[in-house]
Amino acid sequence: MDINNTKYELVGSGPGGAVSGWRSIPSGCADTSVVYPSPCRTPLQIKDIGSGNFGVAKLMRERSTGELIAIKFIERGEKIDRNVEREIINHRELSGHPNIIRFREVFVTSTHLGIAMEYAAGGELFERIVAAGRFKEDEARYFFQQLISGVSWCHKWGVCHRDLKLENTLLDGRQAPRLKICDFGYSKSALLDSQPKSTVGTPAYIAPEVLSRQNYDGEAADVWSCGVTLYVMLVGAYPFEDAADPRNFRKTIQRIMSVRYTFPANIRLSRECADLLQRIFVANPAQRIRIRQIKAHPWFLRNLPEELRDGGVASTEAAPRPSQTVEEIKKIVNLAREKSPVLVAPVRGFNEEDYMDGDLIDNEELVE
Repeated sequence: MDINNTKYELVGSGPGGAVSGWRSIPSGCADTSVVYPSPCRTPLQIKDIGSGNFGVAKLMRERSTGELIAIKFIERGEKIDRNVEREIINHRELSGHPNIIRFREVFVTSTHLGIAMEYAAGGELFERIVAAGRFKEDEARYFFQQLISGVSWCHKWGVCHRDLKLENTLLDGRQAPRLKICDFGYSKSALLDSQPKSTVGTPAYIAPEVLSRQNYDGEAADVWSCGVTLYVMLVGAYPFEDAADPRNFRKTIQRIMSVRYTFPANIRLSRECADLLQRIFVANPAQRIRIRQIKAHPWFLRNLPEELRDGGVASTEAAPRPSQTVEEIKKIVNLAREKSPVLVAPVRGFNEEDYMDGDLIDNEELVE
């Protein structure tokens, strides 16, 4: 594999030659240090935890630390497009905030691109709501405060998520769960990209201006999606769906465009909570409440944890940044765009399905 006149080969280390990364081999020189070490260091594979158009996500355990990590595998080749690169870079930039799933590293095998990240043992917030039916106002506020804290961090770094929803908010394994925003596949960076224009996201959460197919303010659109998330937590249903015909997306879009929603008669909300939702669900994004205003709203401020206050742990970088640089990530992604890498030299014991089929990975049962 040649990049900028430098050859690369997959290399192994440890018993059986387990893959540890890519080694650079400058022309006329002997093997040098590993420049793209795998974050896994041959982890223990536990189970599949998700799949989709992107590929598959696996739960693994690091041998050296015992830490559980999630790794998303995307098949090499045409699936590794600019959106994948943008997702990884944006995720790296945001990593370090307690309400953002922590990015670890990205690496390549001979068949897949792997994205290693923090594992959230509590599952999706969506699943918690389905089990409960709906949340009481205090519980909804507890999670909404964390959601806004994470989104505020994204916007501080110039990134709009553009697909905020319950399925993209995970929970860690604590008794009082910490919310973690994940999946930056639709995210847009003010530094890397132009102003958002494309209609992306999940229909029930999309803001009116996003449906207009014109340039729009991604931060204001994120606020709308946060409002939908809050409504679902409080009511147990989507605000703009027809309960009698939830699959009718045309009707959902019409209701979004006209901002037509109601609260069920059997659900009593505080005046402050209803006021906040009313300020979020405004068709004109220029008149919609902003994140900084939400953070100053009386309903939001009630029982606000110390760490979420301005100057608290969540308002500053609380964890070290990933060691991989943006330039290193781009090189790895470029490698993954080629479907079948050329091995400069055979790697003893290497199987091209190493991480995927478990040939070099021991399976174990997860004990919580």
